[in-house]
Amino acid sequence: MDISSTGLRVLQQIAESGSFTAAAARLGYTQSAISRQAASLERSAGTTLFERRPDGVRLTPAGLTLLRHARTILDCLTAAEHDLTGTAPRTELVRLGLFLSAGAAILPPALARLAATDPRITVTTTEGTTPTLVRALRAGSIDLAVLTSRPPHRPLDGESPRLHVETVMDTELVVAVPSTGAFAGRTEVHVDELVDAPWIAAPASNSEPLLGVWPGLPARPHIVHSARDWLTKLQLVAGGFGVTTVPSRLSPVLPPGVSLLNVEGTPPELRRVLVVRLPGRPTPAVTAVTRAITSTA
Repeated sequence: MDISSTGLRVLQQIAESGSFTAAAARLGYTQSAISRQAASLERSAGTTLFERRPDGVRLTPAGLTLLRHARTILDCLTAAEHDLTGTAPRTELVRLGLFLSAGAAILPPALARLAATDPRITVTTTEGTTPTLVRALRAGSIDLAVLTSRPPHRPLDGESPRLHVETVMDTELVVAVPSTGAFAGRTEVHVDELVDAPWIAAPASNSEPLLGVWPGLPARPHIVHSARDWLTKLQLVAGGFGVTTVPSRLSPVLPPGVSLLNVEGTPPELRRVLVVRLPGRPTPAVTAVTRAITSTA
């Protein structure tokens, strides 16, 4: 096969972003250039690498096989570049992906522990939804991901081989409300009382529709503010502008003016925090970062 490093990077980016358009935007190419690279890859490989679907692009089994080799080749090219330029890293790098609320509650204590036990390791982080981070793991753009799962805790994707998953903790979803006003001084609220509440929610996605609205709400929610950032959502709650759901593990980092209420009259909403990586033997650095994260439970 005659495949360029550019072609392999295009393959990796398509796998991570899930579409030719998004891959083009991230790489700074036109969509037609990405399409030409994809077609060239398939001609060189002599097989179909991409499955074009209405909801995006997925790699075929042959594409996933090539992707595994692409990760190794691109890592070797990066290492060669460092050696030739004399810029070989003095520390071991671990690229960590995090779901949106993990940064506040899990990341700081994990990095503090890692700095004390393994100072030679450097961690870079990126936030994303669970589907986005799973694709990034498969594409080799990150080494490790902290993800969340809801019952019945199905596999994170349908690809093979299965991802390696470790449980960090189970946590319960609660409702963040202003400390003053209608819910002042309370520790619980019935789900029926939340029907007419003003909700602060993140934009909907396939993985978690209306993130920030109670999943078992028995009526259509009244959404007054849409925000993905947790600090924005909680500050809006503190100001008395609405309510939102949060994992109970966020209680240590709540801003003043916010209280957490358990929801009665409906089954509890449990969330499982996971550390996920590709299967196989992890590097010592990945093992150390995993250990630092699981120690936060």
